[in-house]
Amino acid sequence: MPTVNRYRNLALFLGLAAVWGTAFTAIKAGLEYFPPVLFAAVRYDVAGVVMVAYAAWATGRWRPDTRAEWSVVAVSGAFMIAAYHAFLFVGQQYVTSAVAAIVVGLNPVLTTGFARALLPDERLTPVGIVGLLLGLLGVAVLAQPDPSNLLDPSGVGVVLVFAAVASFALGSVLTRRSAAEPGIELQTGWSMLLGAFAMHAISLGIGEEFAAISWTPRGVAALAFLALVASALGFLIYFDLLERLGPVEINLVSYVAPLFAALTGLVLLGEPITVTTVVGFLAIVAGFALVKRRAIAGELDRVQERPTGD
Repeated sequence: MPTVNRYRNLALFLGLAAVWGTAFTAIKAGLEYFPPVLFAAVRYDVAGVVMVAYAAWATGRWRPDTRAEWSVVAVSGAFMIAAYHAFLFVGQQYVTSAVAAIVVGLNPVLTTGFARALLPDERLTPVGIVGLLLGLLGVAVLAQPDPSNLLDPSGVGVVLVFAAVASFALGSVLTRRSAAEPGIELQTGWSMLLGAFAMHAISLGIGEEFAAISWTPRGVAALAFLALVASALGFLIYFDLLERLGPVEINLVSYVAPLFAALTGLVLLGEPITVTTVVGFLAIVAGFALVKRRAIAGELDRVQERPTGD
């Protein structure tokens, strides 16, 4: 039975990496038919309703009860949904699916950096600082900044995706500072709805219009995949694996997902995989390994201590 569970966890882990990696390709494909921020907003209109319904079924609660819980949801919705996806969807107009997925893989590194800066019990060691800088170097490699042309679209795209992942990392740390705990399912669902509302406001403010949407089968398929598969189904798998594997192992999804993003981007959209992309990916993975070296070592010890039949 333990062996069956191990294979089940592996299958779900690879499935989640495939779903979340392919999501970057779906975003890239859908941007041909949707204004970027409006695209992200409509995605979470649908996903938010599904997740709140699931939270009500799974927990017996359909909304947060206290002001503190609503505060956590508001911070999460503002940073981890609205700011993250607004920057990501705009940035992906200028970079490949693989590059976007690789930059997003910086999330665990930046989260650790923000935690060390904002949480009193957290400290970043010299080795951890090297890991953080190595991760940032990977982003610089991907952006390839040109002093003679600082507005090069690909470089701007990487900066926007970096702003997205920095927003997500900051939001995750700010929510950890609160003692309120509305429950991860409920928090995710309402964060999606509030984030979608904020993105609709942003979309309206920058002049995007519903009339600009082209409701083609390809565009609708991209939206449906993102809302129902990448968001709703993806987070259900994530919740299951988080409980079974813990945060260290589940973080590794960020480093498997780019492989699926690169493959689907190449096959479906003809996006090239360059040497620069590979070097940037390796630098970010190395940064993660240094920042999370103690947690990784502890996880390896835990795995070695498991019974041989497990």
